[in-house]
Amino acid sequence: MPMDVEFSDSNQAFLNSPEFQTVKAFIHEHLLNRIEELGAEFGRWSRSTIAQFVSLECESLVRLHRVPINAQETQLVAEALTKEFAGFGPLEDLLEDPAVEDILINGSRQVYVSRRGVLQQEQIHFTDNEHLMRIVRRILAPIGRRLDESNPMVDARLSNGGRINVIIEPLVIDGPAVSIRKFRKDPLTPEALLQLGTFDLAIAQLLEMAVRARCNILISGGTSSGKTSLLNALANFVPTNERVVTIEDTAELALNHPHVVRLESRPGGYDGAGAVSIRDLLRNSLRMRPDRIIVGEVRGAEVTEMLQAMNTGHDGSMGTIHASSPRECLYRLEMLAGFAGFQGSEISLRRQVANAIDFIVQIARLPNGSRRIVSITEITGLNDNVIAMQELFRHELQATPDGQERDRWVTLGIHPHSPKIARLRQSLQRQQMRQHLQDGDQHG
Repeated sequence: MPMDVEFSDSNQAFLNSPEFQTVKAFIHEHLLNRIEELGAEFGRWSRSTIAQFVSLECESLVRLHRVPINAQETQLVAEALTKEFAGFGPLEDLLEDPAVEDILINGSRQVYVSRRGVLQQEQIHFTDNEHLMRIVRRILAPIGRRLDESNPMVDARLSNGGRINVIIEPLVIDGPAVSIRKFRKDPLTPEALLQLGTFDLAIAQLLEMAVRARCNILISGGTSSGKTSLLNALANFVPTNERVVTIEDTAELALNHPHVVRLESRPGGYDGAGAVSIRDLLRNSLRMRPDRIIVGEVRGAEVTEMLQAMNTGHDGSMGTIHASSPRECLYRLEMLAGFAGFQGSEISLRRQVANAIDFIVQIARLPNGSRRIVSITEITGLNDNVIAMQELFRHELQATPDGQERDRWVTLGIHPHSPKIARLRQSLQRQQMRQHLQDGDQHG
């Protein structure tokens, strides 16, 4: 076993060495000339054929020019060049690694990766900014998005369901800034989040009851706090006979539900023509007979339509919002409505918010990278022109005798006031009573 570790370390040392970059650049130049000779034929080759071609050419050149590297190092160069010609170069392994959540690139020399909420710098880097741009354009090519000086920012959904954001010169100073957000192929279920410690059983039961009772829920939190994953999980509680319409800037939600209509906004062209905003999609979705509307992220003028929808019969709607606390979430809703040109008074806006939102679920990423629901707050109405709320659960870290920290959720034992949950609770009690009577008749 120690031999394997030593071997792996020596491989990594070679990959990070200037010698590797020199040999790779030398063979890369030769391969470009060979590919030019092959012409269109190379474009028809499969990845395995390209890998075989690159490997043979590498071995031949190393022998011919007596390049001072061994067979294992030659294979490492061949694998890196195969990724250059048939894949995504230095990013390929990161894109395929299921543990990687975010890839953040600051110019050609800095690559940071987030795994389980913890950000660390990777050893990999690009030859130069031109090399980085080649890989970025290869990622963008299948989705047809343009990136140049006249259009120096791109935010797009990848074919595998992830998201990429790129900003280039002249808007960024030290080389292209690339942010890639990856999403799980199998979205987390409520059971998986419970197992990961995102919440406890009592919270899971409350959330299930709130969704089934068609309560309107906002998931509030910071960047990369797990809002989208939680929203995906809550959708598991939506009855299968309901029609769900999701509306997002960049489609990230992957709901485990049989009847979902996914809508995605469209940025305008160079002159802004052809843009379709979330507000436009939300307004149109009301004509699509939705049972529930889910807004991926509330961050603009669409807040007005969302509140109106929640107040006019589209119960059970959900969304996420960037805010650091439940109270801050309400302030942000008011601010967004003001920016959207809300015509009524401050009191009428607050009344509309208080009537629309039933629960605010606050989620956060803790310093150790774990994601936790830190608060569940119920909106109870309007008191003295202030939106009244009560906290049902609050997260605390409890020190154990051995010096470790343990998650615990504190509750004051207050039951939700929402009449929707009261109706569901009564309905479940009636069902249980009927079942009990039926069981009694059968035994009789």
